[in-house]
Amino acid sequence: MKKALLFSIILAFLIACGGVKKTQEAINTGNYYGAINKALKNLSDNKTKKGHQPYVLLLEEAFEKNTDREMQRISFLQEDGNPANYEAIYRGYTNLSNLQERIRPILPLSVYDENRNAQFSFKDYDGKIISSKNQLSDYLYQNGLTLMNEAVEKYDFRKAYEDFKYLNEINPGYADSKQKMEEAYLKGLDYVKVDVINATEQIVPERLQEELLNFNTFGLDNLWTEYHTSPLNEINYDYAMNVAFREINISPEHIKEIQIIKEKQVKDGFSYALDENGNVVRDSLGNDIKIVKFKTIRCDFYRFEQLKSVQVVGQVSFTDLKSKQQLNSYPLSSEFVFEHIYANHSGDKRALEHEQISLLKEIQVPFPSNEQMVYDAGEDLKLKLKQIIKRHQFN
Repeated sequence: MKKALLFSIILAFLIACGGVKKTQEAINTGNYYGAINKALKNLSDNKTKKGHQPYVLLLEEAFEKNTDREMQRISFLQEDGNPANYEAIYRGYTNLSNLQERIRPILPLSVYDENRNAQFSFKDYDGKIISSKNQLSDYLYQNGLTLMNEAVEKYDFRKAYEDFKYLNEINPGYADSKQKMEEAYLKGLDYVKVDVINATEQIVPERLQEELLNFNTFGLDNLWTEYHTSPLNEINYDYAMNVAFREINISPEHIKEIQIIKEKQVKDGFSYALDENGNVVRDSLGNDIKIVKFKTIRCDFYRFEQLKSVQVVGQVSFTDLKSKQQLNSYPLSSEFVFEHIYANHSGDKRALEHEQISLLKEIQVPFPSNEQMVYDAGEDLKLKLKQIIKRHQFN
C-alpha cells in the first residue's frame, strides 16, 4: 500500500513537472497563447495549490510578453497605413481584451515565495476596439461596393458577399450592408436548370423523377450553386444539367425450383431384450431392459426462388449555356434484384432441417411490375446522383 502511494506521488510530481516544462518551452518559442492556455487550465483547477506556483509566474511572464508583441504589431500595422490592415488591428485589440477577461476571474494570484500578488497590466481597450471596428466597417463596406461596381465575373460578387457578411457579423445594421450582402449573393450564384430525359422504351415512374429532382432531400452544401427543376423566365441560367436514361433492361419473371430429398432416422417405439430362453432380460436393479426401435422417414422438399431484375443505365451531363460547350458527363447506373424464396413439401417434414421448415411458412407472392422495379432501383440512383453533383465543380 505504501509503495503504491509513493508511486502515485512520484507520478503526479513527474506529470506536474512535465506540464511546467512544456509551458516554459511554449514561452521560449514565442507561443505565448499556448503558454497562457496551459497555465490558465492548471490554475483554474486549483489556483492556491503550492505545486501550481510555477504556473502563476509563467502566466505573468507570458501575458506581459504577449501584450508587448501584440502592441508592437498593431503599431507597425497602423504606421503602414494600408487599409487592408484594419482587420488585423481590430482583431489584435479584441484578442488583447479577451485575454484580460479570461485572466480576470482567477485574480488575485499569490506568489508565495515573494509574498506578493502576480502583476498584470490590464488596459481598457474598448475605445480602440470601437475605433478600429469603425475603420474596418468603413473599409469593408467601400471595398464590397467597389467589387460589385467593377465586377467582371461572379467571383467578384462572391468576394463582395464575404466582405458584407463579415461586416454584418462585427457591426450588424451598418448602413444597407444587409441588403448589399443579399444582392451580392444573388449575383454571385450559379444557376443550373435541370432536366430528366427518358430515351428508353420503358416508363420511368413519375414518382422517381420527382424524387430525383427534389434536391432539398440531397443535403447539398454548396453556397454558390442553385438548381432549378422548374426554370424561371426571369433568370439567365449559367449551366444545364441533364439526367438521361439510356437503357432500362428488365429480365423476365423467373421461378427457379430445386428438389431435395431428405431422410432421417427417428424413434419408432421399443421392444424388450430377451435371453436365449425368450425371457425378458432385467438390469441390476430389476428393471426390464428396453431396446429403442428406429425407422427411416423421408420428405421431398421443394425450394422455389422467384427472381426478377432491372438494370437502369443513364448519363448525367453538364453544359455551359454561355459557351454551349459540354463540361463533363458521368455514367449513372443501378441494378435492383427482386428475390423471394418459398417452399413446400411432400412426405414427413420431420426429416427436414430447421431452416427448411421455416421456409414452408412462405408462399409465392406476385412479381412487382416493371414500373415498380424501376422505382426500386431509384434509391441507389438517387445516392449516385447526389455523389455526382457533389463531385462536379462548375468553377
